[in-house]
Amino acid sequence: MKVLYIHGYASAGSSGTATHLRNTLYEHGIPVIAPDVPVSPAQALPFLQKLVADEQPDLIVATSMGALYAELLHGIPRILVNPSFCMARLLTFRGLGKRQAFRNKRQDGAKDFMVDKQMIAEFKELEKGLFKAAKTEKDLVWGLFGTQDKNVNCQPDFKKHYGTDHFQLFEGEHFLNDAILKKVVMPLVRQILKIEG
Repeated sequence: MKVLYIHGYASAGSSGTATHLRNTLYEHGIPVIAPDVPVSPAQALPFLQKLVADEQPDLIVATSMGALYAELLHGIPRILVNPSFCMARLLTFRGLGKRQAFRNKRQDGAKDFMVDKQMIAEFKELEKGLFKAAKTEKDLVWGLFGTQDKNVNCQPDFKKHYGTDHFQLFEGEHFLNDAILKKVVMPLVRQILKIEG
């Protein structure tokens, strides 16, 4: 078995969430792949599609922007935590023309990146493909949403396309901590992967 973790905006595969997943699943002999996702959406999705084809993960766990990409990676069980399905709109109002610092260490050593019109246009193009397979993928997709998430609220989009069978609220904010991962995310990971204990 294998798990792929897709990080959120301005983050990296070295994030605390990735580390927690790795440490927790290590004792079950399950490796966690957590790459640095390319900043450009036009590069990120093909990169992730190739990674999925090569690695054949049994589960994808994705947060925020990473959950947008994960929604488009069909045919695999996916946990979307605080998904941000509206990156183009968010960046238009919150980031356009600004340098954004990475919150976690990137393998290539990059410290920051620029949000420009090209990036927003690429997100707009990607977002056109969202939910096209939702009817046939309902059993494979779970949505977890923090009740105090002040950054993003895509609950209506998720419920509209996936219903409420796999919709779950949790007490928490946009960014995850170890307590939330332990109490909310890991039990679902264990359930999907049929891990005992």
